[in-house]
Amino acid sequence: RVSISLSQSSGINAEYGVLRNVETMSYAEIEKGLNNLGKRARDGALAIEDMDGGTFTVSNGGVFGSMFGTPIINLPQSAILGMHSIQERPVARNGKVEIRPMMYVALTYDHRLIDGREAVTFLKRIKSGVEDPGVLLLDL
Repeated sequence: RVSISLSQSSGINAEYGVLRNVETMSYAEIEKGLNNLGKRARDGALAIEDMDGGTFTVSNGGVFGSMFGTPIINLPQSAILGMHSIQERPVARNGKVEIRPMMYVALTYDHRLIDGREAVTFLKRIKSGVEDPGVLLLDL
């Protein structure tokens, strides 16, 4: 299950909805589910059951201009992925310095449940998917 922290333009909303059984959904179904949760949160229509039982949170501080931060796990969840704003940064590429769009992500996880190798592998998959969405869409 994935717990999504919903953001409003005024700041992080304390209400979040849980999108359940994401592992069985297509990307289109996930997008529809997130849109539904967001609308219900904005309308104040989330029930207690809608906010209980998540195992993983995705938090997008980037919409507020956050460059970097370390998200804190909302227990009893196992991990939280913090996504930050995309900014142009100097990077080395093929022996030259280029200005490229960069986004920092941070994964905080309960090491009793998740091994470091799996966490790093997950972050590398996120990186691949952001750099080339076809990797995720084609499940490469």
